[in-house]
Amino acid sequence: MKKVFKIIFSTLSWIILIFALIVTLLVFTADRNNGVPSLLGFMPFTVESDSMKPTFEKNDLIICREVNDINELQKDDVITFWTIIDGKKVKNTHRIVEINESSGSSKNFITRGDNNGSNDDISVFPADIIGKWTNVKISGFGKVMSFLRTKTGFFICILIPMALFFLFELYKMIVTIIEIKRPALTSADEEEIKRRAVEEYLMEQQKAKENAPENSGEK
Repeated sequence: MKKVFKIIFSTLSWIILIFALIVTLLVFTADRNNGVPSLLGFMPFTVESDSMKPTFEKNDLIICREVNDINELQKDDVITFWTIIDGKKVKNTHRIVEINESSGSSKNFITRGDNNGSNDDISVFPADIIGKWTNVKISGFGKVMSFLRTKTGFFICILIPMALFFLFELYKMIVTIIEIKRPALTSADEEEIKRRAVEEYLMEQQKAKENAPENSGEK
């Protein structure tokens, strides 16, 4: 049972470590890439509004991927792009409803949220596109990722588990080294230990008999 517990604990520790490393990489890449996290071309984003409901909704986590060829994009694809909302440059994720390819002008895309009644006011140009949605979403997990990207969340959920993992692995290494350096008992040593244990037991029994009070009186 103890061995099974060690295997389970070790497996969970590695899962936590791998998750912590992935989140760490995403945080660092986001800081260096204008707030866009990326790992091997895939980008997780937290949905910040219900404009695409019911496809996905606020606080969901969606996974997008980089677009290598802009000509691959088609109508009904969902893309994440830079746009201007209330005078601020922000990320937005909407569906392509029309593609403009008129001669003499740059290719651009008309987008609209599934939950909106009208198209977006600003067209999306190739330079604005961040990625294409892969149809993968995790409901409600975007809120968790947003918390992990804060200093408090990163410290509590990433740094502390990683520190505990390395301390546990260090403890296992020290125990293993001690076990290796400890001289192994031969069969002769084990027999000698058993013989001495039996002799000590017999001696204790003999002493107990000698010290026991004698029965007095006649039967």
